[in-house]
Amino acid sequence: MAIETAFILPILIVMSLGGFETSRIVSRQFELQSVAGEAEVIAIATASGAETSTTKLKNILKASADLDDSQITISRFYRCNANAQTVSTPESCNEDDVVTDYVRLVISDTYTPIWTDFGVGKPVDMQVERTVLLP
Repeated sequence: MAIETAFILPILIVMSLGGFETSRIVSRQFELQSVAGEAEVIAIATASGAETSTTKLKNILKASADLDDSQITISRFYRCNANAQTVSTPESCNEDDVVTDYVRLVISDTYTPIWTDFGVGKPVDMQVERTVLLP
């Protein structure tokens, strides 16, 4: 019985470690998705009259998901009428065009599983991108 345990125990430990790390990766990805959803709600509320700048939005996201400035990108762009191309300022549209306002949120993170310490695999890069049509 001791010999069988000696053969099986390392395999069980590796499987447990793999399952734990995999669940942490999935959990972090879910957390980033939740933060992106929170950012969408805040962006829509801001467009509806609430007072929030992109700096405040970025600070809220940083606090929610323990991120830094380099991991969050918030940009605005506009569409003139139904054109496929977008522009960076509403002034780029003609005076009689219907201007549609968008916010793009990009949240990125890198998770380094413990098995990389043993030379197995590499860090996992995660990125969540959302484009929000503002009312």
